[in-house]
Amino acid sequence: MSGTPDFGSPVFAAWREAAGPAWPAYTGHAFVTGLGDGTLPREAFLHYLKQDYIFLFHFARAWALAVVKAQTIEEARLAASIVDGLVNAEMSLHVEICGKAGLEEADLLSAEEALENLAYTRYVTDAGLSGDFLDLIAALAPCVMGYGEIGLALKEASASDTPYRDWIETYAGDEYQELCGKVGALIETASVARLGARPQDAPRFAAIAARFRNATRLEVGFWDMGLRGHV
Repeated sequence: MSGTPDFGSPVFAAWREAAGPAWPAYTGHAFVTGLGDGTLPREAFLHYLKQDYIFLFHFARAWALAVVKAQTIEEARLAASIVDGLVNAEMSLHVEICGKAGLEEADLLSAEEALENLAYTRYVTDAGLSGDFLDLIAALAPCVMGYGEIGLALKEASASDTPYRDWIETYAGDEYQELCGKVGALIETASVARLGARPQDAPRFAAIAARFRNATRLEVGFWDMGLRGHV
């Protein structure tokens, strides 16, 4: 995708470029276009929400691991604030949307975890356990930044009557876009601290970019799973 936001992070932009065709496969997936034009089957959306509820729990755990891996109080504070936002805000949004469709929180808690969900969340956690803070952030970034990019694109291009307007507005909204900017700044400072003043020239940069690309590929798989509408 051309003209897409980098959220103030040249390093993120470099990771996105290094991801190659995986990135547009993620941000331009049929699931995403279905959200925008309203053609996504409701069953698929609800299945996605169930799986995303599980995903966000493990995503919050991974951001909590970022607190452990942090080297500065600034890194720890942002990671801790994201854990709070995931557990106390974004997961509540899922409960609210599903509630309107007749699904209780108990239905979300009892849902069977899809294999694509298992693969993605455990990959991110392993990135943090086996690597350092930057390895973990690179694996976390596709979800955070990709949803910000998708939200902005759908806000501009989506049909006015799409039933998924609330979802789109959440990720296109000022609060989420501000979060993307904060994570972009974190990517920059964390990369310079660990790779030097020119992170893209560091020998380790390719390995970090590969973390980002793998997580992006797993995002594509997550959309595939959601589009199928079943585990």
